[in-house]
Amino acid sequence: MSKTHQYNLQVNKEHLDELDHVNNVQYLHWVQEIAEAHWKSLIEKDSCSYGIWVVRSHKIDYKRPAKLYDWLTLKTHVASTEGFLSQRIVKIYLKDTTTLVAQCTTQWCYLNAETMELETIPENIFQLFH
Repeated sequence: MSKTHQYNLQVNKEHLDELDHVNNVQYLHWVQEIAEAHWKSLIEKDSCSYGIWVVRSHKIDYKRPAKLYDWLTLKTHVASTEGFLSQRIVKIYLKDTTTLVAQCTTQWCYLNAETMELETIPENIFQLFH
């Protein structure tokens, strides 16, 4: 099993759309936010230089609407890494339940930080995820 990262948040008015549900763009923001937090937690004590991650694609499946003042739990893990690609899963639940609100699968590309070109994901990064 891949290493996981999670945190809780509460839905606020600025997260809502005109239907009083969490806006789809807000879900993407949270997906990127937890991915960055997970990555930083994995490398925070490491002095190595790393490349950068950029999104290739997102696929979100919405299961139920999240509404004002709902507490949510976001959970993420890296499901696979191959070549320069990494697939990350983010699941968003109603806090303290197994009720899935949304799930996002994101494909990330690893780039060399200096050349900004695709680079094979190094073994030490693979080990961080698994």
